Amino acid sequence: MKDRSLLMIPGPIEFEPAVLAAMGAPTTSHIAPDFIEVFGQALERMREVFLCPDGQPFIMAGSGTLAMDAVAANLIEAGDKALVVNTGVFGDRYGAMLERYGAEVTHVRAPIGGVPAMEDVEAVLKTASYKLMTVTQVDTSTGVLTDVKTLAALARRYETLFIVDGVCAVAGEELRMADWDVDVALTASQKAIGTPPGLALFVVRPRVMAVFNARTTPVANYYADWTNWLPVMEAYEARSVAYFGTPAVNLIAALNVSLGLILSQGMEAVFARHKTIGQACKAAMMALGLGQVPLSDDVAAHTMTAPRFPKGIEAADLLPKITMAGVVLAGGLHPEIKAEYFRIGHMGSVKAGDLLATIGAIEIGLAACHYRFEKGAGVAAAMRILA
Repeated sequence: MKDRSLLMIPGPIEFEPAVLAAMGAPTTSHIAPDFIEVFGQALERMREVFLCPDGQPFIMAGSGTLAMDAVAANLIEAGDKALVVNTGVFGDRYGAMLERYGAEVTHVRAPIGGVPAMEDVEAVLKTASYKLMTVTQVDTSTGVLTDVKTLAALARRYETLFIVDGVCAVAGEELRMADWDVDVALTASQKAIGTPPGLALFVVRPRVMAVFNARTTPVANYYADWTNWLPVMEAYEARSVAYFGTPAVNLIAALNVSLGLILSQGMEAVFARHKTIGQACKAAMMALGLGQVPLSDDVAAHTMTAPRFPKGIEAADLLPKITMAGVVLAGGLHPEIKAEYFRIGHMGSVKAGDLLATIGAIEIGLAACHYRFEKGAGVAAAMRILA
């Protein structure tokens, strides 16, 4: 009998067997010819997944927070102005990072579950010369999806670098770095990229590298300094070796396998699958009478869902019962509403069957909490979209 539950949180996710096999292979030297090829291929594949043929990919050992930190450390000098389009906890986090490196940070916020109006963002951009603007494409604390394409065009209009925190989005939500003129996009391995936790991933456009090269002060973060890492990335892509720190050999091997699997589907199919599964999950929650944190469907992510608990039911009541039914979900994260909602991740290699099993487990859990609903309504609503 299977002795583990289906992991349906917003990262780490379920991983493909081939990816786990690469993780479990004997560790090779970081200068072995086979690993040099793997590392070089992974860098090349990142450009294809990010849809950014002119970008410089970086693969560093660390979490998504390191990817955020590296971008902030390398682009900010004391006194620079930065604008954060804030939709939750990770907008707050990026603002704190930017301030740590000396930036003067302005946040444009919305009510929890909403996105700031474009006219509000533009009104701030008109007030000063901002070096960069950041946005979280999907904030994992709220399940809110931002309009990256429109924000990128706005940043260009005001000659502001545009940074996308795509930790819960890249390889799930539509992102076209080159076509939309996004300057930097970053993510972490354990989300839709489909690799176990431990890699910080980001792609940087030439305009950003020019800004970095024009710095007048040293980068304040030694480990994250692109001066140390760029020669490593360039060498491995050229099928050679340069050293700064030992790369995460097995994780990079697993990443290369996962990127290959994503590209074998085609990015258009990947975007479409995530959109369909996301819509099916939300339809199921609506059919069960559960609201969601995002204030409307058009700002709700496709890589995750953030349903609200029914009145009178708390996390301690429902989530263990869903786990007993075979599916692990996550509790709330945003401190102001943490007890009011839970989170479902449906990204990466998640298939329709995984989602239906998850909805079924939620129905079992709700029934065990004596919540009144039409049995099977959630599964049926999802099926109408998945079919």
